[in-house]
Amino acid sequence: MAAPGKPLKELQSEITCSICRCYFCEPVTIGCGHSFCQACLSSSWRGEASAFSCPECRGVSQDGEIPLVNRRLAQLTELGKEISFKLMQSTQGQSQCVPHQKPFKLFCEEDQTALCVTCGESPEHGAHKISPIQEAAHKYRRELQHIRSLLGNHLEEDEQLLAQEEKPAVDWSNLFSREYSKIYTLLLDEVKSLGVPERIRQEHKANQDRLSQHLQTLQDFMLELQALAHQPNVDLLQDSKHLLRSIDAVLSQRAKAVTPELIEHPIPGLMEILKRLQVELTLDPTSADSCVSVSGDLKSAKAAEDWPEETKPPEDFPLHYVFIMSSYAFSSGSLYWEVDVAQLPQWVLGIYTPSLRTRRRSGKKVTCTSLFLLQCVKKEEDYYLRTYPGPLNHRVKSPFPRIGVYLQYSSGTLGFYNVFQRSLIYKFYSIPFTAPVKPIFCPGPPLPGTKPGPMTLCPVDSHLCSCCHSSQ
Repeated sequence: MAAPGKPLKELQSEITCSICRCYFCEPVTIGCGHSFCQACLSSSWRGEASAFSCPECRGVSQDGEIPLVNRRLAQLTELGKEISFKLMQSTQGQSQCVPHQKPFKLFCEEDQTALCVTCGESPEHGAHKISPIQEAAHKYRRELQHIRSLLGNHLEEDEQLLAQEEKPAVDWSNLFSREYSKIYTLLLDEVKSLGVPERIRQEHKANQDRLSQHLQTLQDFMLELQALAHQPNVDLLQDSKHLLRSIDAVLSQRAKAVTPELIEHPIPGLMEILKRLQVELTLDPTSADSCVSVSGDLKSAKAAEDWPEETKPPEDFPLHYVFIMSSYAFSSGSLYWEVDVAQLPQWVLGIYTPSLRTRRRSGKKVTCTSLFLLQCVKKEEDYYLRTYPGPLNHRVKSPFPRIGVYLQYSSGTLGFYNVFQRSLIYKFYSIPFTAPVKPIFCPGPPLPGTKPGPMTLCPVDSHLCSCCHSSQ
């Protein structure tokens, strides 16, 4: 029996709440025309203070009152549920084997086909795995339920990511405007010709479009799973395999779909200015753990073979990382140093200060972190950069061979730069320093089965050209 037609799927879509993904229960319709379960909308609006937005189109509604139940939509929902149930009942038990005129009671896993008892005894399926059709259907229903639950979780997370993308945590336009203001008078013509703000808006729009498309794909899968659950056993078994493969393919690419790509814009003259502030650093071997070896000239560090296995979850970062400190501490001035990480797929760079002023925010005391870090992580074939603390969690097209670090003590500024591309990665502002600051380094964790290379402090007179760039 064929699957329910397009009109039935459209009806099911119209009577399904986009928040809970189930048929409406006491549906209400808001000003923009979208409808939700009364309880779902109430829960969604509970945390909003003044402007109440539609959970589906994000349109703002000034009226925060929950509307009365839409009785006609409630009746339509009950009618749609009854039609779906009757269609399911009418198709049960009608499928049978055409050659033998016997009902389908078996299912061949290899051929993904329903069989009657006579077909199951034929030599054609003698070596195949054959199960009772009820048992096979039950197995696939459980798997579909698991996938539906997984998609529901991803859908909720991705909706939150889209909401964050609409109000990005990182104000890229402001970030780059501050950077360009330093060289504005000398490079006014170059800045105008680059058109950076417009390019940032375009890339931000591309991130939104990619995430919206991913969300739409998940929503479509949810509707297909809901429709598939009401199909007769034979149709369910025949359609499930293809749907599961499609879902697996989408989920395998989820990290790329939901993680934005790092915006990189070369800044003319940036490296020349920072190079004037570069200082020579050496590592403090007394601060090194046994799983980190330091070179004789105190300029490089390498992960040892006994690097501890990661046993804590990523959210515990940076507690489960091994750091080594610089021999020098700084309590004034503007400073810059560069670190060669070309032979490391994973690393952490940053600063440590033992004491920070306690801030007051909304009348409450807020204790500030003493670590400010940039981390590079490799997952499969992709590289990801994130900050601690801070909102940066972005993909990069390829690993960076050299990282520049800029520290201005008086203003509490800490910046990280891609030296090869001459571009800003991320910058912390207004860190309340009250004690000397020490640069810190972590040459790991190494990837399993690989031989880690060194993390090297670059001399003041060193330069990086295109021929020096190497990827892991």
